[in-house]
Amino acid sequence: MQTDIEIAQKNEQQEMWLIQKVAQQIGLLPEDLENYGNTKAKITTTAQAKIRNNPLGKLILVTAMSPTPMGEGKSTVLIGLADALRQLNQKSIVAMREPSLGPVMGLKGGAAGGGFAQVVPMEDINLHFTGDLHALTSAINTLAALIDNHLQQGNQLNLDPRQITWRRALDVNDRALRNTVIGMGGRSSGVVREEHFQITVASELMAILCLAQDLNDLKCRIGKILIGYTYQQQPVFVSDLDAQGALALLLKDAIKPNLVQTLEHTPVLIHGGPFANIAHGCNSLIATNLAMRLGDFALTEAGFGADLGAEKFLDIVTPRLDKAPDAAVVVATVRALKYNGGVTQAQLTEPNLAALTKGFSNLQHHIQNLQRFGIPVYVAINQFASDIPEEILQVQKLCQQLNVRAYPVTVHQDGGRGALTLAQALIDQQSASHFQPLYQNVMAVEEKIKLIAKKIYGAKDVVFSAKAQKQMAEIESNQWSNLPICIAKTQYSFSDDPKVLGSPRDFTLHVQAVEAKLGAGFLVVLTGNVLTMPGLPAQPAALQMDINEQNQITGLF
Repeated sequence: MQTDIEIAQKNEQQEMWLIQKVAQQIGLLPEDLENYGNTKAKITTTAQAKIRNNPLGKLILVTAMSPTPMGEGKSTVLIGLADALRQLNQKSIVAMREPSLGPVMGLKGGAAGGGFAQVVPMEDINLHFTGDLHALTSAINTLAALIDNHLQQGNQLNLDPRQITWRRALDVNDRALRNTVIGMGGRSSGVVREEHFQITVASELMAILCLAQDLNDLKCRIGKILIGYTYQQQPVFVSDLDAQGALALLLKDAIKPNLVQTLEHTPVLIHGGPFANIAHGCNSLIATNLAMRLGDFALTEAGFGADLGAEKFLDIVTPRLDKAPDAAVVVATVRALKYNGGVTQAQLTEPNLAALTKGFSNLQHHIQNLQRFGIPVYVAINQFASDIPEEILQVQKLCQQLNVRAYPVTVHQDGGRGALTLAQALIDQQSASHFQPLYQNVMAVEEKIKLIAKKIYGAKDVVFSAKAQKQMAEIESNQWSNLPICIAKTQYSFSDDPKVLGSPRDFTLHVQAVEAKLGAGFLVVLTGNVLTMPGLPAQPAALQMDINEQNQITGLF
């Protein structure tokens, strides 16, 4: 059986199109591109302005049930579905996130699909790509260096070193840097203070890149970043340092979306990569809007389950998009349903209709959450060779009881032809989307948090730590409360306990902190034990990777 990288490498050697030919499918000319070799390109600012006059196509949001250790294949289904639409003579285009080196080198893997539903060049996409994440990391740490230099050079802004909220970042999982001390080595080495690193994709600057409308908006948002407080408890912003211009300069290329292709040559825009468990988890506003104006169907994904990425896409991103989604596709697997029904990983290939039916409560919860937003919902059953026909049929019956159609897809082994039935259903869709957000931003912060916890997660109550209560009071007094909520929570459960599977109800959500991200334009709510700097597993995926003298990469998925 071929691995993902073997399939991708064979395609890259024999069948990959020049990026100009891929672009031509969606009306882009060679002068609209900034080429990064023969198979990657950025879309120029001039081309973006021209595209904004195009009519809007349909927008399909792809999300999933709660993830499990086996992986549900959301990105794979997204890519295969776009290929299927193209096979049915629809001009389809994908807008998706860029993989972070953290999970690539760690445990989870990349985000370029798998099998015969992949985006290529797969190795480039998962390793550095066009340098966007490096540019973000550089900008993040440049700001940190400017802050510490300001402290060293007289501290005219009267910043309190104990209340600096901006954090340094790396795009790797490095638990040793979660809590550290900087400035040691004497007076010439800076002011001694505690520092906390986070992974690049969790930084507010990543969120800003993904939510900015253009370069001017990016620079304006950077200026609004809260970097800390004075000794008199007054907030200090990047604009007070006058650093927004330099940081925007570092991101002048990163703000341009990247164009690549699937194995079947469907155009793909890859741009931005925030995690949905610790950030808002969606690709850039720029890329999604461009995709809608370049194709008949634009397909985008939101990270992890519908309780995390999709809720944030709908409450944070959609109000800023050119239009709301026309439909949502929830990816589910038989093995994930049985896992949520109490079956161990070792027994997932064994028939167990009872466990599947019990675990369906998780998928049902996600479906009903999406229906709250007024969006037509479809289910894609990502089918595996070990799946039993009776179990597939049972999932379809259970979905039918919710007035939702479920379609088996086999895109991993069959590419686009494995999702033709679902693609045709989206083409034939008659029901219109009547989108409505879950809450109004003018509501009090605590009220918005409780509404998400109760309506989306199924919580009975929310408990706020003393720290969170103090932060919410500061947010209210500074008049920052009129912002959407971005909850950081484990992806494995509706609760804040990753071990509680299925569809738990009447639990208590524990809020540890509420942080104002004024440049991004939302409030981050940290719950449970969620961390913004992950750690590596006992056996990191990096230890299996290699490259030979012929530049052939092995061990990358």
